Amino acid sequence: MRWWTAKTRQTIRYVFGRVGADERAELTTWLSEPQLALFDSMHRADQRHGLEVAAMLRTEGYQDREVLLAALLHDASKGPSVRLPQRVAWSLGERYGEGVTRTFARLPGFAAAFEGLRHHAADSAAMASAAGCTERTAGLIRYQSDPVDAEAGAALRAADEAC
Repeated sequence: MRWWTAKTRQTIRYVFGRVGADERAELTTWLSEPQLALFDSMHRADQRHGLEVAAMLRTEGYQDREVLLAALLHDASKGPSVRLPQRVAWSLGERYGEGVTRTFARLPGFAAAFEGLRHHAADSAAMASAAGCTERTAGLIRYQSDPVDAEAGAALRAADEAC
């Protein structure tokens, strides 16, 4: 039931999620210009999600800028071309198996979106590096599904899944 609750929350965020002016202003105090530009290039749902993941990590006591940047930018490469139907189908495939993904991939626009989703961690890490993030931050993003950092990576993954 928890999986469905999280996915329902993500769907609502995709449709209604926004970044408030106060949140945007706060980001300007700790992001570099390239990092802020990368954040601004993200879909508003991914921006909202990144803010929520970072907030959850802060609640758990994380103040490390590199970890919070990873939380904020970990979905940077998803972009506007991955629409809600593709995101839902991808999540269902992750939950119920590759057969679901193969079936949806036959629909127009789904195969390309799935390819982007399949590589989004590595692509997001490369984008974060290009925006001046440290190798540690990029590594946290790159290995978000299979953390190599036992503490911060695992915390990022748990917060990502919870949000």
